[in-house]
Amino acid sequence: MTDADLDLDTDLDPIERDPDTSDMFGGAPAPVPAPPAPVAMPANSPAYQVLARKYRPRRFEDLIGQEAMVRTLGNAFTSGRIAHAYMLTGVRGVGKTTTARLLARALNYESETIHQPTIDLSVDGVHCRAIIEGRHMDVLELDAASRTKVDEMRELLDGVRYAPVEARYKVYVIDEVHMLSTAAFNALLKTLEEPPPHAKFIFATTEIRKVPVTILSRCQRFDLRRVEPDVLGPNLARICEIEGARIEPEALALIARAAEGSVRDGQSLLDQAMVQAERGELVTTAVVRDMLGLADRGQTIALFEAAMHGKAADALQGFRTLYGFGADPAQVMLDLLEHAHGSAVARTLGPDALGLPSEQAARLAAVGAQMSAGALSRVWQMLLKAHEEVRRAPQPAAAAEMALIRLCYAADLPGPEEALKAIQRGEGIGGGAPVGGSSSPAPSGGGLRAVAGGGGQYGGAQPSVRAVTQPEAAVMLQTFEDVVKLIDARRDVTLMMDVQRYVRLVDFKPGVISFEPAPGAPANLSQRLSAKLREWTGQRWMMDLQVGGGETAYEKERRAQDAARAKVTADPFVVAMLDAFPGVEIVNMTFKPIVEAVEPAPDEDAQDD
Repeated sequence: MTDADLDLDTDLDPIERDPDTSDMFGGAPAPVPAPPAPVAMPANSPAYQVLARKYRPRRFEDLIGQEAMVRTLGNAFTSGRIAHAYMLTGVRGVGKTTTARLLARALNYESETIHQPTIDLSVDGVHCRAIIEGRHMDVLELDAASRTKVDEMRELLDGVRYAPVEARYKVYVIDEVHMLSTAAFNALLKTLEEPPPHAKFIFATTEIRKVPVTILSRCQRFDLRRVEPDVLGPNLARICEIEGARIEPEALALIARAAEGSVRDGQSLLDQAMVQAERGELVTTAVVRDMLGLADRGQTIALFEAAMHGKAADALQGFRTLYGFGADPAQVMLDLLEHAHGSAVARTLGPDALGLPSEQAARLAAVGAQMSAGALSRVWQMLLKAHEEVRRAPQPAAAAEMALIRLCYAADLPGPEEALKAIQRGEGIGGGAPVGGSSSPAPSGGGLRAVAGGGGQYGGAQPSVRAVTQPEAAVMLQTFEDVVKLIDARRDVTLMMDVQRYVRLVDFKPGVISFEPAPGAPANLSQRLSAKLREWTGQRWMMDLQVGGGETAYEKERRAQDAARAKVTADPFVVAMLDAFPGVEIVNMTFKPIVEAVEPAPDEDAQDD
């Protein structure tokens, strides 16, 4: 190769090289972009502490929903009647372990002025900080799940006979005590029955039935209650205020209900809800509902109403809408179970007993008012079976739809006794039409009408069974005045008086009466009125309880009487009469029409004379 050949090589285009292999040719490797710098954290920034630990009660007064237990312990410590063993039981998250630690502090409380056990823990004592941090030598907090064997229990009990090192008592806190083996329980019996005076035992368990009765009989038992949503809600709102978080009140109510009585679960869900939006932004109810995987309560109530009214198409469409939004079919069945329970409770105690928003409570109360207790009980049983089927079905959505269809066609079926009596009397056992509809059977037919009109399962009684007995001549009620006239015509005096005194009409439609109960109204007024109208008209009537109604008939009458009395007492003649006779009062007024004097006709005989 000559120098000319070398010169020709220089005219060639430069060879493209992979930057990753540039070192093969002696060149410098391509610069690698530096990774993003981590966010610098302050050197003294503490690790984040979850709300359930951050707001763990430090005093007995901070325990929410356990006032009865705190009161009992306070009286026992004040009187000096302190037990040697305590058994704390309840569902998860209600404060069993927290109460055990508070008890350990109370038993060993020591300060410059107080030298005896006390439940007043507002000021930390000498041993409080060490007990809270779990490093006190005389307070042993153990997990029964890791010490189930009898040898481990014997090793533990060997130290009971030794006196405490620093504190007043040697306290043994054993969590989930039900997980101990039978032999370990037996080893504990003798020590628990006759412990040394310086030893105290505090047990906590969620499965009280698994604890032997021989152990329970040697302990003072406290059942920690579930915390109701109306108690847990304000606690969550207070935490939000302290943390500077903004969450809608209805969202907090959803979290409180989803916690199912557990304070720890509620605070953990609140911790999760706080990060659903940027700091300072409002966390809406829809976001929390999506976080919890819950269906909208209003939509599930509408689904329940459609099923109870026999509207299968509306029920299926409502369920598919919820399913499309991500609602779990099993959770929908649980919601329907809750609505069935709420309707039964509202039927018995009134809508205020449900603890729901007024509009939702009124809707469930209206469903309960138009159904008998037996029908609600059958709906409950059907929904229980449906929930179990949905949980086990390979296609939960399909199982839920089949359950809804079954519920729509069978929710209004009469009980076996009622059907048998109707058959024996030769009467029909058909049910009423859906609320707001006509009393004629639907083309598709419901389960109730199918039983009344089909099949030969009743043998020779077919003609009388098929001849569904219609109610008396159809009564068309177009106004509320027609309803009052019908009650008067039926001579139901008690119902008539209650309607006139306590029904403040809001709106009237054939099949639906919206009214506000006046103060003092009977709790079963809507049920009685709905049942009577159904009996008299042959169709179902829904009582929609609302607020903002007008006046009752009795109130209108009283107002008219007061206006008439005021007009009469302002008359100058009446005023003069009352002034002339001091102490006289108008007791009653009767208005009679004034009859003008008519001159007698002339006597024809007299004229003839």
